[in-house]
Amino acid sequence: MTQITAALVERLQALLCDADGNLFPSEEPAFVASADVTNRFLAAHGIPQRFTAEELRLATTGKNFRTTAGELAAAAGVPADDLDSWVAEEKDAVTAHLSQVLRPDAGVTGPLSALAEHLTTAAVSSSALTRLAGCFTATGLDELVPRARRYSAEDSLPTPTSKPDPAVYLHACDQLGIAPDQGLAVEDSVPGALSAVRAGCPTVGNLQFVAPAERAEREALLRDAGVLTVVSSWTELADLLLPDLQRRASAVLAGGNR
Repeated sequence: MTQITAALVERLQALLCDADGNLFPSEEPAFVASADVTNRFLAAHGIPQRFTAEELRLATTGKNFRTTAGELAAAAGVPADDLDSWVAEEKDAVTAHLSQVLRPDAGVTGPLSALAEHLTTAAVSSSALTRLAGCFTATGLDELVPRARRYSAEDSLPTPTSKPDPAVYLHACDQLGIAPDQGLAVEDSVPGALSAVRAGCPTVGNLQFVAPAERAEREALLRDAGVLTVVSSWTELADLLLPDLQRRASAVLAGGNR
């Protein structure tokens, strides 16, 4: 049952969108490129563990490479003093691959365009800004979510701090000049949902790009993380929000004409 009330919609000023797996189906192809770099990182540090792309996705969805590599090294008791160079290498490999395989999706651009008429759209991601740039261009979302409103847990914070830490959401709200409860977060992953909820943002889970076999479990986990509701698509979210957003806009217009 939804907890998106008219009163909540009335105070919203921004739509805070996770990027990977939410605005575009980037997680599976990203892990193809990331697994290669991850396995070379492990080999270079004498760690015998190896991952397929799918194993890495299931183990680390919602975390960035810096967090993943750091945790793997720590678990093996191995120092990773060269982590910055590996982060840069993984970023380049994934960005190049995603720029080639992603395409625009009317199931995202249509509903998001309608919502952008009423709310400021922003991206709040664990991914690096260069990776986001490649993805947004490839998927035709540059105008809907311009570079100035993209916030990265890797690049936008004084210290890189991945979700589920709320830092990147708090930073995004501060930069947008809104209170956290004025920004509706849309997340597909549990770490992302926890990040938004802990920041004080009302949060919706979105299953549009979640594999069908994983949806029931993901929905349950997202609800446990504190999301207000879970939608199957951007279209469903737009259908949920637009009636109240349009009524709000009409009331403002009527007030201005008095």
